[in-house]
Amino acid sequence: MRLSIFSLCFLFFISAAAQSKQDENLVQFTGIVVTGDSLTGVPYVVVKVKGTSHGTITDIYGFFSFVARQKDTIEFTCLGLRKARFVIPDTLTDHRLSLIQLMHADTIVLPQANVYPWPTKEEFKQAFINLQLPDDDYVRAKQTLDKNNLDAIALNLPADGSLSFKYTLNERNSQLYYAGQLPQNTLLNPIAWAKFIDAWKKGAFKRKDE
Repeated sequence: MRLSIFSLCFLFFISAAAQSKQDENLVQFTGIVVTGDSLTGVPYVVVKVKGTSHGTITDIYGFFSFVARQKDTIEFTCLGLRKARFVIPDTLTDHRLSLIQLMHADTIVLPQANVYPWPTKEEFKQAFINLQLPDDDYVRAKQTLDKNNLDAIALNLPADGSLSFKYTLNERNSQLYYAGQLPQNTLLNPIAWAKFIDAWKKGAFKRKDE
């Protein structure tokens, strides 16, 4: 019985000593990641211990802080920047360590990508053989300047900056003009009715295919 109690106490002291030894290696690792050219903080950099999933990411100012161990190799990775590494020294007298990590821009060269409108060479060959191009420059210009094609392009053409500004300005003027009162009802406007009847007599509302 005494031997069992002695064995349990011995194991307890060994476990406590090992735990104390591990706690001595813990380091509160804090720092900021900045660019090497402008020294601005780099957000969302992955900071982790090499070979593990233990780590964190920097905030919008490039700041990070997490618990690591002495002799750990810390990796800094971010898209568009070269990977950086830092080894926590084992000669620290305090359980805190601060670091300013520089990261430099990295050029990523992607392989060439060729985009084709046809999935296979056979379909491209067939489409190329069956392609009919007019030989006359006048015919090509007439097709390009066809009214139906121009109308379709005009309908799908977004408004440019000047038209958007003019529309916004007109809307703002209308709001200021009718401020504090009900907007005008054009249903009883005799001038608008006269314009409508005149356009109706001229056939402006007839179907185009008639």
